[in-house]
Amino acid sequence: MAFLSAITALASALLLVQSPRASEYQLKAVFLFNFVQFVDWPAAAAADSQLPLVIGILGDDPFGAFLDETVRGERLGARPIQVRRYRQVTDIGECNILFISRSERERVPEIVSGLKNRPVLTVSDADAFANRGGMIQFIKDKNRIRLRINLEAAQAAHLTISSKLLRVADVVRAPTR
Repeated sequence: MAFLSAITALASALLLVQSPRASEYQLKAVFLFNFVQFVDWPAAAAADSQLPLVIGILGDDPFGAFLDETVRGERLGARPIQVRRYRQVTDIGECNILFISRSERERVPEIVSGLKNRPVLTVSDADAFANRGGMIQFIKDKNRIRLRINLEAAQAAHLTISSKLLRVADVVRAPTR
């Protein structure tokens, strides 16, 4: 039932992108939240089922309060979902999903390298992000948001992306971290 709910929410996000009432970053916030349902982290990454699942933002925050509002009160099993903001890679402690802001686009190779061997799903809307070793890139195409996924980068971090998410994305073969 939870899975069906997640699929419905993801489909709704895809449809909302065409609505003039929803901003681009409101939709991207919904996508980030829904990625929680479509990615599996290694058991060691969730050894304590009471620790929060963290969605981090590195660099300038384009979401405002909307991402916080989207995840408020939400859980993945027993784990509460939290949003944290970081200025530098070295500030990142526990983090499951990391949105890398466009303000950090010049540093993407350095950031990806700094997260090497960590089970962190990296997401951005920076140009060529997936081709530069990032895992999920948001692409705006004719008022729609599409996904480009670097499956090799996700596998190198021991993350498993659901085939349901892969079906709605462009999968690229690109350098991994």
